[in-house]
Amino acid sequence: MGFFNFFSKKEKKEVLDEGLKKTKTGVFEKIAVAIAGKSKVDEEVLDNLEAALVSSDVGVDTTIEIIKRIEERVARDKYIGTDALYTILKEEISGLFAGNPEETEGFVIPEGKKPFVVMVVGVNGVGKTTTIGKLAYQFQKAGLKVVLGAADTFRAAAVEQLCIWGERVNVPVVKQQMGSDPASVAFDTLSSAKANDADIVLIDTAGRLHNKVGLMNELTKIKNVMKKVVPDAPHEVLLVLDGSTGQNAFEQAKQFIKATEVSSLAITKLDGTAKGGVVIGISHELNVPVRYIGLGERMEDLQPFNSREFVDSLFDGIKL
Repeated sequence: MGFFNFFSKKEKKEVLDEGLKKTKTGVFEKIAVAIAGKSKVDEEVLDNLEAALVSSDVGVDTTIEIIKRIEERVARDKYIGTDALYTILKEEISGLFAGNPEETEGFVIPEGKKPFVVMVVGVNGVGKTTTIGKLAYQFQKAGLKVVLGAADTFRAAAVEQLCIWGERVNVPVVKQQMGSDPASVAFDTLSSAKANDADIVLIDTAGRLHNKVGLMNELTKIKNVMKKVVPDAPHEVLLVLDGSTGQNAFEQAKQFIKATEVSSLAITKLDGTAKGGVVIGISHELNVPVRYIGLGERMEDLQPFNSREFVDSLFDGIKL
């Protein structure tokens, strides 16, 4: 079972183009300037291209890989004009994303996985709880029964915020008192979901990174306790990252991947930044698929991610 899309292709493209406007104008159009007036792809063009990609927060290692692939194409095809670089760049960047672009966008929920359990992780302030609320809304609109678990019990504001989202989207929230054992909340949430025949469970977790050992132990305990109720839970560990922080998001991703088995990414706040290139580098270098991107404040602005549509939007209208 795939995921329900609110938009037609045209509407989705409009939201994507608008959401990536700052990244596009801030960085990717610089690529055109960097190679303007050149008739073929030579060393100077590649140097300029490398500088433009690094400045876009694509990441050094990913940029090196892109340049390497282009060099191989140039060597193989002998002569490539800069007009062909547009197409080659799109092809090579599209090929760097983890996951299969032909797969259904967003989460793929297998038949028989009920409830489908998603543990959501990420540092405070990245839009983690908001992402959970928007996912709950969209799943519910798709006709699925959703339950939320407030397992970030260390911050009263986190529990309160999730409850506000629950009321807003008319989805039940399982919670305990502040300071309660997060694993106990997760256990209660899954028990409630099973008892009420829910389709989807979204578990919010604490976002502290100052003590990696403590975080690792806590997330491991939550997962182990959930398995007592749903043996193969969690089915997804979704890491939420703030795209506007650029390379800081990259470092957060590395730390969380060390702490737990992250299986997918949601990258938020891309509409407010020129650092959207970080989506490419994070997915490629950490080999974790991006499932959702946040492009605005509306419920529907959390979009299921499609790598080809993302790259097409970045380059659309740019003339090299």
